[in-house]
Amino acid sequence: MEWTDLLLLVGGAVAGVINAMAGGGSTLTVPLLVLAGVPGVAANGSNRVGILTSNISSLLSFRNQGVSVDLARLLPILGPALAGALVGAYGVSEVTDETFERVFGLLMIPIVLLTIFKPRVRTDRPDWPLAATIGVFFLIGIYAGAIQAGVGLVLLAALSRGGFDLVTANVVKVIFTIAATVIALPVFIIQGQVRWGPAIVLAVGLSIGGWIGARFAVKGGERWIRIVMVVAALVLSGRLLGLYG
Repeated sequence: MEWTDLLLLVGGAVAGVINAMAGGGSTLTVPLLVLAGVPGVAANGSNRVGILTSNISSLLSFRNQGVSVDLARLLPILGPALAGALVGAYGVSEVTDETFERVFGLLMIPIVLLTIFKPRVRTDRPDWPLAATIGVFFLIGIYAGAIQAGVGLVLLAALSRGGFDLVTANVVKVIFTIAATVIALPVFIIQGQVRWGPAIVLAVGLSIGGWIGARFAVKGGERWIRIVMVVAALVLSGRLLGLYG
């Protein structure tokens, strides 16, 4: 096993634990792919393989626990989201690797802040009208298709205004991510922006970490996970921004 494979396997496992306990693991996995020698846009595309497998696993877990969602309620969300994801994935696949790495490096800082200070989910506010729901989820779909990192944090806040309680919103978040990834991933594949070897190694690590994080979270563990994530994300952000070699 080469050092890059070990980096992706271990880093993916750490990111999987972070996703299970705190969220925001993609702020680590995309830069790790870049460090492993995958160009920026291809790193973004390759990361989607692990995103897809880990969210399918989460959805199966929800189903095993008897949590489900009426698919008819998802049409005003998934329809515009899928269209937005296609636009976002195609748009980001056309930028240069250097531009993507700089943009992602800058975005990591507000994403980390959102992870620490999660948007407050309010269910006591009136639901958005249909037109507003379609517009909001189209924009979120564009972001999910283009970047994806941190989209779950925004989704939970938006879903609460779309008429979903918190438990159902978490399931919808998983379904949304799967749907957006199913649309975005083929765009990256067609554009040649997926490196399958690193993508599969990372996906294995994410799956292992997700399993560990879901089953062995201990009291106070999330706090330490957040600290590790903040430090690692800031270091990796500096690397993407070219602040050091």
